[in-house]
Amino acid sequence: MNVSTCDSYITADKKLNEIYQNILKEYKQDTAFIKNLKSAQLIWIKLRDADLKAIFTPGEFYGSVKSMCVCEILTEFTNERIKFLKTWTEGIEEGEACRGTRKQKD
Repeated sequence: MNVSTCDSYITADKKLNEIYQNILKEYKQDTAFIKNLKSAQLIWIKLRDADLKAIFTPGEFYGSVKSMCVCEILTEFTNERIKFLKTWTEGIEEGEACRGTRKQKD
């Protein structure tokens, strides 16, 4: 069970990195956006890691399920980030006044 849960995280992380790289390529002309996206991604990674530490305080014993739970939570966090980043690659609904730099769906 631990292996399949962690495999799900590895798959999600690869997907996240693919989407992130696609955004960097697609928006490469918008240097201000790219700078802000890179900054946001680094902050998200720090937040993800801090949230995980809040859930599983280092030094505490959580039993044999800890690694499975860590992978499960990382998968959840990563899938949420994927959904957010996809708004730059897939777009958001037409008429969304607050879309900013994100694409509009066709």
